[in-house]
Amino acid sequence: MTRAAATRPTAGFLLAHPAHFIALGFGTGLSPVAPGTVGTLLAIPLYAVLAEWLAPPVFAATIAGMFVVGIWACGRTGRALGVADHGGMNWDEIVAFLAVLLLTPPEWGWRAFAFVAFRFFDIVKPPPIRALDRNVKGGFGVMLDDAVAAFYTLLVLAAVKWMLGWPCPTIRVSSPPCWANA
Repeated sequence: MTRAAATRPTAGFLLAHPAHFIALGFGTGLSPVAPGTVGTLLAIPLYAVLAEWLAPPVFAATIAGMFVVGIWACGRTGRALGVADHGGMNWDEIVAFLAVLLLTPPEWGWRAFAFVAFRFFDIVKPPPIRALDRNVKGGFGVMLDDAVAAFYTLLVLAAVKWMLGWPCPTIRVSSPPCWANA
């Protein structure tokens, strides 16, 4: 079944199993318009809350755990919907954008730029993202293409920072990120 032929999940489906609730981004995947973008937007307040509670290394480990949970949740939900990477499943966007936000300078301009860049890479799917999306199946495939989109986003952010003259020296474990001094 193709994405276009997929049935639209309902609130009942969302609540029928914990995997569905997670994979559909706590309900944001039910959005009739741009559920991936809505899920990415959910990552912003989620990041704000988690960043207050978790030290960066613990936050990074939490994101890794969320990725693993996403493999399970998106795999199970995709099978239930009959589409491996249903458009309403947006946990992958949430987790990937949390990783981007963790490594993005805290100013809103940088975060807005990161949002636009991430959505661009997630929607356009430049190589190898489109190949991963087509060839790596199941929950891992759902999560992987967004992780690569996040990686591309971070590369673009680093390039822009470099072009603007923001030095980013080698970071030791005990030192703050380079943008904390800016």
